[in-house]
Amino acid sequence: MNSKLIHFSGICGTGMASLAVLLKKRGHQVRGSDENVYPPMSDLLAQNNITVQNGYAEKNLNTVPDLVVIGNALSRGNPEVETVLKRKLHYISMAELLKEYFIRGKTSLVVTGTHGKTTTSSLLAWVFECAKKTPGFMIGGIAENFGTSCQDRPGKFFITEGDEYDTAFFDKRSKYFHYLPDQLILNNLEFDHADIFDSLEDIKNSFRMMLRLIPENGLIVANGDDVNVQNVLESAYTPVVKFGFGEACDVRALNVETGESGTKFEVLNKGQKYSAQTQKFALRLSGAFNVLNALGVIILARHNGISDKTTQAAFDSFKSVRRRQELRGEANGIAVYDDFAHHPTAIRETISAIKQKHKGRRLIAVFEPRSNTSVRNIHQNSLIDSFKEADEVILTSLHRLEKIPAEQRLQIKEVLKSLINKKISAYEFPEVEKIIEHLKTNCRSGDVVLIMSNGKFGNIHQRLLETL
Repeated sequence: MNSKLIHFSGICGTGMASLAVLLKKRGHQVRGSDENVYPPMSDLLAQNNITVQNGYAEKNLNTVPDLVVIGNALSRGNPEVETVLKRKLHYISMAELLKEYFIRGKTSLVVTGTHGKTTTSSLLAWVFECAKKTPGFMIGGIAENFGTSCQDRPGKFFITEGDEYDTAFFDKRSKYFHYLPDQLILNNLEFDHADIFDSLEDIKNSFRMMLRLIPENGLIVANGDDVNVQNVLESAYTPVVKFGFGEACDVRALNVETGESGTKFEVLNKGQKYSAQTQKFALRLSGAFNVLNALGVIILARHNGISDKTTQAAFDSFKSVRRRQELRGEANGIAVYDDFAHHPTAIRETISAIKQKHKGRRLIAVFEPRSNTSVRNIHQNSLIDSFKEADEVILTSLHRLEKIPAEQRLQIKEVLKSLINKKISAYEFPEVEKIIEHLKTNCRSGDVVLIMSNGKFGNIHQRLLETL
């Protein structure tokens, strides 16, 4: 491939920066711009000699690039977007770039669903790596085994986390439409992303259209226990293997046991009788939802000729993903966890998993409602229910509400009132400093603090550990 001059508008996003580095390593001339130039992405780009302009400006495109990659956060009115359109420069989205430069020509494995995509795609990539398949991958988090979210590898497989969020201001389709899926895992399906989807049915229609793009010689591995998933599978033209806990599933998990070291379970194929020879697996992750994540990986591994022995060896050495049940540290007998959970289902399952891992210990759940869905009241009742296993709940006050009508906003006071009525201690604090002050005063040795947010949350984890 001839060397090109490629400009990334919005280069400091995790995915954009990672792809910029990969293209630089392929021999392309790469540069970019962003209005939020800060570590760790700015350091990564500097280490790879990629020039980054601080701020967006027409002059950044005076040396005309062969291609402009426009980040998802950019919209009309951005100086570089307007320059690209005015000068009719060649531009694409990050998802299109991934398709054309990394996925096309490979066997594409895509992991989709409302929850568990990052963990599942990371686990899948590690299993294929341990099987010496040398897969390329693009994941929405830092895979600890690789130390990165994206790799360009020589193997025939490319593994992608298939996000249902829209692609760019000029392409409102979900990103997964661009990933040319040959084999796909569909973990689960719920209403999310209230800023771009009007309803659950709207999301289902997006998945239905995407499933029609999978070739007939491909494979769909889907959650057989999820009613919404079953509903969208009706549009599939591709063989389907269903996994789950229920008897109707083609591949089932049985005898699940979770403890401090992780989770043990057995796998039974449909038509196979349970016996002492039933395949046993162990996972260093906690929670029933991670068993489901693992089932999808086991099925795709088997489909591609990877033995259960190799898969289990990969499970044994899997280090998970940053910000997914990540133990950030312990201070004076108090464990502090970080998790990306921000949807009620993810919150509930994460609390349950940590509670199972640390049986008998008091669990304090700290949640920052920050995503476009979590600051709305559409899931308010589910949010209240999601905290049922916590001993204490701390919520932050809502911020950046100017774009959300008052009648659609999450009512924090109502959530707290309902939790208190359920005999769960519950508090609201307007800022991180107040939360840390409260925890410093009230935490005791043996407590587990689980902090959940899809943002940086003011570096609360490290600051809390330094204070306790």
